[in-house]
Amino acid sequence: MSLRLWTNSIIAGLLGTNVANAVCSSNILIDNFSTWSMNTNTVGGWTSDDGSMASISVVDGSLAFTPKANSYFYESFSCTQAKDQGYNAVSFSVIGPAGGAASLEIQTKSSCSASAYSSSFFAVSGLTGSKQTVTVPLNSFAGAKTNAITGLVWSSFSKTGVKWVLDDVQFVCSTPGQASTAATKPTAVATVTSTNPTATGANPGPSPSGSCSNLLIDDWESQSRLTFLYYNAMIKPSSDDATMKSVVVSNDNHVTFTPKGADSYFYSQVGCVNAQNVYGGISLPIKAPRGAKITVQLSSPAKCGDDVDKVNAAQTSTELGWTFDGTEKLYSIPFSKFSKLDLTKIRTVFFTGFSGPVTFGPMAFYCGTTPSQYQVPPTTVPAGPTSTVPAPSSTASALVIDDFANNGANALGFWHGGDDEISLTWGNKQLTIKSSDSDYAFYTQLSGSCRNLNSFDGSYLHIVYSGSNKFSIALQQHNSQCNENIAPFPETWDSLEAARYSSGSDIYIPISHFNIDRSRVIGLAFKGFYTTESVVLKKVEIVSSIPASFKIPSKLPSGNFVFACKRPNSFAFAIDDGDPSLAQQVLKIVKEENIKVTFFTVGAPLEDPSTNLTNVYREMQSQGHQIALHSFTHPKMEGLPDYAAIDWEYNNDIATVKKTFNGLHTPYFRPPFGNEGARMRQRLAVALGTETPYIVQWSVDVEDWLYATGPTPEKQLDAFKRDLAKGGNLVVMHYLYPSTVGYLKQFIQLAKATGKQLMRVDQCMEDPNAPPL
Repeated sequence: MSLRLWTNSIIAGLLGTNVANAVCSSNILIDNFSTWSMNTNTVGGWTSDDGSMASISVVDGSLAFTPKANSYFYESFSCTQAKDQGYNAVSFSVIGPAGGAASLEIQTKSSCSASAYSSSFFAVSGLTGSKQTVTVPLNSFAGAKTNAITGLVWSSFSKTGVKWVLDDVQFVCSTPGQASTAATKPTAVATVTSTNPTATGANPGPSPSGSCSNLLIDDWESQSRLTFLYYNAMIKPSSDDATMKSVVVSNDNHVTFTPKGADSYFYSQVGCVNAQNVYGGISLPIKAPRGAKITVQLSSPAKCGDDVDKVNAAQTSTELGWTFDGTEKLYSIPFSKFSKLDLTKIRTVFFTGFSGPVTFGPMAFYCGTTPSQYQVPPTTVPAGPTSTVPAPSSTASALVIDDFANNGANALGFWHGGDDEISLTWGNKQLTIKSSDSDYAFYTQLSGSCRNLNSFDGSYLHIVYSGSNKFSIALQQHNSQCNENIAPFPETWDSLEAARYSSGSDIYIPISHFNIDRSRVIGLAFKGFYTTESVVLKKVEIVSSIPASFKIPSKLPSGNFVFACKRPNSFAFAIDDGDPSLAQQVLKIVKEENIKVTFFTVGAPLEDPSTNLTNVYREMQSQGHQIALHSFTHPKMEGLPDYAAIDWEYNNDIATVKKTFNGLHTPYFRPPFGNEGARMRQRLAVALGTETPYIVQWSVDVEDWLYATGPTPEKQLDAFKRDLAKGGNLVVMHYLYPSTVGYLKQFIQLAKATGKQLMRVDQCMEDPNAPPL
């Protein structure tokens, strides 16, 4: 049973037929927003904005929100026989912008036993910018059946992008024994004006008021949003259900679908949009070969909130009058072609019947009857830093690290090699590297243990290369015991962006730009490849000087890259996103074990009310656990194509966390998949406005991703014990799987048995802003 059905069922009778003949003696408080975090109102019904607001939260006991063009907010409750019980009005307090207006909708049935309901609307105007009490007489709702009220909806906010405040929603009790016709006189009353009710049915999504602008469905901004989280730009379900051969988002707000066959399809849900008299259809640029065919299907449910569409109407590209010639053109899906569609409740746009590959541009509802293209807002691509610093001088001798003459060892006689998945082609004193993934790397060691490079602080790492420079170069720091059997190994590293330090054939990086303990260096890594183009390495060395014409860029902040706790004798559980249904079990376990942990959360699902993750993490935060960043859509951050794409992830994630958790601003970030590189570190520092953000990795991996759903889930316990024995003290795990959560108590007890103190990540990093232990 869903939470909404459950809460409605347990309050049946509180507002309904059990007191049908009673005469009221006081108002019924519908909502004072004291239980907003659980999406329940004061009478136990469901309340939500369905993610339609730009921001919404409880501030000082009142609901504060910033609406967008299509925003709404509703209160639902068990069927209330208001007239017979003696309630004659709805009242609420509001602070709205001066001169502002909004619509109040009441949902009623013919009787409490009926399934369908009707909606009647009132326009509330005359707002002053100060707190007012608005009282709307029930007999003013034309056509409303006030003996069967099931919900209230606020929508059509005349001013968007500004703060509104709502509180104390009530049914007003008339004086006992008197007819329920007069409204309680408020101290300050806004104007209420009747409007026509809608047709019988569920509440449609509110229509935008004032000037209309195209309503974006998807701008194809993010590959991971579309094919990892399965969301469109509205944070609504969108997927091909693996029916396509490939779905590839490009860097110019386009997506290309390559079908497997005639059964391939793609859909995008839009919530429940009321397009009637507002939007004339859906438009999108399409590029398809001459003679290509597509079928478009639009669907609507019987009522908003239903999981199944009731009406499905389809048109082929031929019926829509579409013809393709291999160039990109704007095409429209006019609603006038879909005669059966309920325009007050559009939920799904579905594409099928693909005859071959096709590329879509941004897809949106267009205003009026003339198709128009959605214009993606321009973004200013951050320019790479251009400042330079004086070149340091050095008297140290040159040190050749690798000349690629031998594929078994480098010029120092130490190991060099790559991850299994990376392509390495050895030539005559050169190595060609081609990587299909930003996770893969090539390594060349400077020592079998620790090498002290402090004497080279005035020198330069020099790399002779050709081809691509779209990768990072990392100098790795060994652990304090210089022992590869001790976790973590390596202890950390600093990654620098090759392109910032390169000419067409040479890369010169001051050794001092690598922000690590250079007295215990283990080696170099070429990593974070963000192109499949090849790079050819010919020599890696340390030199004392550079050509006079070469300019050294400023060192950019790259944060704290951590695999382990800094506080002596500490241990931290850092838990990534999971299944909301398992969250209460996790909270129960950590409460029983009397520990605090850190939760890293992805931003986009917080904006999807169906996940309930917002309430889950608010509860975690209220119990003293740390909430931290984990990106907006969970991509491999260093694999993103440019600064703008990286910034988009950070800025959306930071904004969502701030909005969701009452202004929370945290400098702690765990990169999805542990994927790291110079660009993502540099841009994180910019996005957070600090030179020292924490990029949090791990030294204890339960390997739930490998074993949790397989035949040997107990190997998660083995993995934990293995890393614990090596001295690891910073955990990565997810609460995605019942088996992993089932082992959590044992994980905690094993960690306690080491004698270490368990705490949040910020506490184990000795962060002065962390709460005291």
